[in-house]
Amino acid sequence: MIIPFKYIFGPVHSWRLGRSLGIDPLSSKHKVCNMDCIYCQLGKTKELADKRQVYVPTQELVAEMGRVGLNGIDHITFAGRGEPTLAQNLGEMIRGIKAIRTEKVAVLTNSSLMHLKDVQDDLMAADFVLAKLDAGDQLFFEAVNQGRMLDLDKIIRGIIEFRSRFKGKLALQVMLIDENIKSARLIAEASRRIKADEIQLDTPLRPSAVKPLDRQRIQAARKHFEDMPVVCVFDAPIQTFTPIDERATMARHGRYKKY
Repeated sequence: MIIPFKYIFGPVHSWRLGRSLGIDPLSSKHKVCNMDCIYCQLGKTKELADKRQVYVPTQELVAEMGRVGLNGIDHITFAGRGEPTLAQNLGEMIRGIKAIRTEKVAVLTNSSLMHLKDVQDDLMAADFVLAKLDAGDQLFFEAVNQGRMLDLDKIIRGIIEFRSRFKGKLALQVMLIDENIKSARLIAEASRRIKADEIQLDTPLRPSAVKPLDRQRIQAARKHFEDMPVVCVFDAPIQTFTPIDERATMARHGRYKKY
């Protein structure tokens, strides 16, 4: 009898991370987030979470990873149904995974809690942190990310502080859609202050409540970032993958549309 995985999904092919094996450190049942981004492929956030807590026991997650026999993985990635830094034991989980696996560990974050020292300390254990930055001012931030009482300036300062301490690779994830494309110049200005290793220009190519931008509009926005190390979703081909558990993977990752 094959025991299903509760917290591990994939592997998927990520245009940013290569062959990525996902870890959901929050819940296998529902989305847990402090934002309600209008493009989220997981749908609306039914209940905003604003405090860190333990959702998944570290020992249980590490034991599940111990059952994974896959090789050829480029990154083990903390993502899943919500915001990974809401997991109070995120640092323990990362260190536990690195004790039994040799792959690099990545964390996808909406950046909202990166001003907190305990969150920064947890993320220090990762090799690659991908931090969201979808707006250049508070107005666009509230329209696109819809966080509860979140201050974009505070978030940007938190990323800058984290950047000054972090020894790994930091990328900024920029999701461009109709609702924030006019903010591209301001996002670029904030990106220069952060000095990330990579700027990732994205648009929703997985099922979403909003439409993706076409290649031409993304390329036009890219001009604002031309003095920085930029990669774009349209630069990478969409590739197929064979997940361990397809239902669990689709629930957390979705499918790519073909355009």
